[in-house]
Amino acid sequence: MDVIQTAQQRANTPPLSSAEPETGSMINSDFQTFLTMLTTQMENQDPLNPMESTDFATQLATFSGVEQQVRTNELLGDLQTGMTMMSMGQLSGWVGMDARAEMPVAFTGSPITLAAPPHDLADRMELVVRNEAGSEVQRLNLTISDDPFTWAGVGPDGGPLPEGIYSFTTEAFADDTLLEERPAQAYARVEEAMIRDEQTWLNMSGGISIPADLVQGIRNP
Repeated sequence: MDVIQTAQQRANTPPLSSAEPETGSMINSDFQTFLTMLTTQMENQDPLNPMESTDFATQLATFSGVEQQVRTNELLGDLQTGMTMMSMGQLSGWVGMDARAEMPVAFTGSPITLAAPPHDLADRMELVVRNEAGSEVQRLNLTISDDPFTWAGVGPDGGPLPEGIYSFTTEAFADDTLLEERPAQAYARVEEAMIRDEQTWLNMSGGISIPADLVQGIRNP
């Protein structure tokens, strides 16, 4: 039959490009193929043995389903693009601001502002400072408070610690029993907002990148 031959010829025709087609293009291609096959079938049916009306209704329903699927995918694509543009428009105002998040921070000799929400049962808290290799370089007692505090970045001799990437965690104790250890929140300057792997990321000073949804607060520098 002509329809079968046409399908075989299409199957044997090499692709024009080795790149994978997008989902929307594949669905549109399937839709056009289905429409061609249905039209050809109607044109070449036996007048003495025409297609049953129930079969025709079933194929029309299938036709409508394919058409609706194409339209739905187009609408979803438009919606996703609109949401991405809206998100980027909102985040553009964050560039140049200080964002607060659980993240490592680049230390360049200047004090770093941190925050450590206390544990409800804690009677003592400690700040643990680690370098980029993950080695502990400092441990300090903290006042149990929600207020931000400053890490000066100096050693026991009062001299500054080496510049680099540092991470901060807090340990909460009750009667010298460790209740929990969790990352401290740090403030860092937002240098860029970008879309990567369909997710919004913020590039911070010092080369640190974090997902935008990790941000707990934003403030003027």
